[in-house]
Amino acid sequence: MKGRLLKHEKLAKYTSWRVGGPADQLYIPEDRQDLIEFIKTLPKDESVFWIGLGSNLLVRDGGIRGTVVNTKGRLKEMSLTSDGFVYVEAGVPCAHVARFCGEKGLTGAEFLAGIPGTMGGALKMNAGAFDGETWSIVDSVEMLAASGKVTNRKPQDFIVNYRSVKGFDNEWFLSCRLTLQSGDTLASQQKIKSLLEKRGATQPTNQPSCGSVFKNPDGDYAARLIEQTGLKGYAIGGACVSEKHANFIVNTGNASAADIEALIHYVQDNVEQQQGVILQTEVRMVGSVR
Repeated sequence: MKGRLLKHEKLAKYTSWRVGGPADQLYIPEDRQDLIEFIKTLPKDESVFWIGLGSNLLVRDGGIRGTVVNTKGRLKEMSLTSDGFVYVEAGVPCAHVARFCGEKGLTGAEFLAGIPGTMGGALKMNAGAFDGETWSIVDSVEMLAASGKVTNRKPQDFIVNYRSVKGFDNEWFLSCRLTLQSGDTLASQQKIKSLLEKRGATQPTNQPSCGSVFKNPDGDYAARLIEQTGLKGYAIGGACVSEKHANFIVNTGNASAADIEALIHYVQDNVEQQQGVILQTEVRMVGSVR
């Protein structure tokens, strides 16, 4: 293997919340082929978990059993294909995809600038921002199976909903092809700039968070419900409901994963009691309690 295999590696430095216990082992692949070869070496019953930029993710303080694959700075190939699609590997940050498409005069991917994760994570959860959703621009995906086999699949092979994608057990997103429209490069770049300015003005981008914590209920906004419940600024330990955007929980410096999870449940309980709405989490909570 050309990549790095780290034993009992703490995951806090790999997550955007800056919390998380150790992985039994963490693999940082050299490239796409190296990752395929590494996956082939694992036992058939090995649990495998993928982390990109570590957003939309709460790793509990007890860490993750099995193998964690980290694609940050890896699986970073992106190109315009001869037949007009945009090929993107799973480790490419969504913001880079938005900029690349804009530079190529392609429109429809600008919303990706507002997603603080990688393309692999965006595919996994149908991530969205500014009224755009990932799977609306997907033509096909490459899936890596636990056996090491790579398969091409189409969107109709998956059940895709709001922040939810159901697919195949023991298969992971390796890359995708995006289908976009030709447009005005300058207009696309201006739209991205405008969206990023809006994000900076309305979200706590200068503090450790996971992005949006809760899904928006039908016809409403989680942030509005949380603010209406009077929870802006409410804290448990080092975890605090952001004063800037109520659907964000920030690590003020010394939060544990347990603090954040307790605050998530506290928000859910109080919004349900006062507003009669059960907020569903958008963030994935994984791993074991210490």
